[in-house]
Amino acid sequence: MSAVTARLGLPNLGDGVGLRDVHFAHLLDTRPEEWGVDWFEIISENFFDDHGFAAHVLDHVAAHRPVVMHGVSLSIGSTDPLDTRYLAQLSALADRVRPAWISDHLCWTGVNGVTSHDLLPMPLTRRSLAHVADRVRAVQDHLGRPLVLENPSTYLEFQASELPEWEFLARLAQDTGCGLLLDVNNVFVSATNHGFDAGTYLRNLPAEHIVQVHLAGPSEHGHYLLDTHDRPVPDQVWPLYALVHERTGGVSTLLEWDADIPPFPDLVAELAKAAEVRAGRLPAGERSRG
Repeated sequence: MSAVTARLGLPNLGDGVGLRDVHFAHLLDTRPEEWGVDWFEIISENFFDDHGFAAHVLDHVAAHRPVVMHGVSLSIGSTDPLDTRYLAQLSALADRVRPAWISDHLCWTGVNGVTSHDLLPMPLTRRSLAHVADRVRAVQDHLGRPLVLENPSTYLEFQASELPEWEFLARLAQDTGCGLLLDVNNVFVSATNHGFDAGTYLRNLPAEHIVQVHLAGPSEHGHYLLDTHDRPVPDQVWPLYALVHERTGGVSTLLEWDADIPPFPDLVAELAKAAEVRAGRLPAGERSRG
C-alpha cells in the first residue's frame, strides 16, 4: 500500500508489525518484496546506542520500509523532571532511523528517579491534564515534531479522577496538537476491567488526531483481562476496529505480538485480517455471533 498523507500531516503507512529479534533471520533471508507488510514499529529503547547485529537488521529494514519509533520510558505523566538524557537518546535514534513519527504512552513509569518498568495509570484530573500538556509541549519542542501518545491498558482507577480517559485524551490532543496512537485492544481490555462502553470511548476521541492503531491479543484472568500481546486479536476487538476505520477513513495499523511470537508468515496472516475488516468482512467467529 502506498503512503497517503493523512491527519497532522502524517502518512497512512498501511499495515505493519513490530520488529522483533525472533524474526531477524527471516527478514534478512527473505526478499523485502516478499515480507508481506508495509511498515515496521520498533521499541525505541531497544536500539539506543546499539551498533551491533540488531542495528544492522534495523538499517536493512529501514532501507526498504517506513519505520516508526515506539517508546516505553518517556514517562510523560510523571512528576519527575523530563529526562534530558533520554530525550537526547531519542533524538539521536530518530536522526539515524528517520521515523515517520515517535510515540509513547499516556502514563508514568516511576517517581523520584526509581523506574517501575511498568506503564502506570494516570489520575485523570484537570490538574493532571494541565501538567501532562505542558510536558507534551516541551517534548514536542525538543523533538521538533508532534508526539504521538497511546492509551494504555489499565487495571485500576484513581478515586480522584474527574474525566473519563477518552475526554482526557481528546482535550490533551486538541490542546497540544499531539497525535493519538489508538490501541483498540487496550480500549477493549480497560472497558472490560472497568465496566465502561468501548464504543463510547472510540466515538468521543477526535478522529483527526488518530494517526495509528494497535491491535493485539490479551489473556483472560477471571473477571479481568491482561494486555499480554501473546495471542490472536479477539473476535470482540474487530468490530471496534471497524468503528475506528469508519471514523478515521483509515490510518496506519499495527499488529503487536510480544510473547509466544509465531513465525513471521503466521504474523502476516493475522495482520491480513485487518484488511478484511476494513472491507466489511468480520472474522468468522464474530460473524457467527451476529
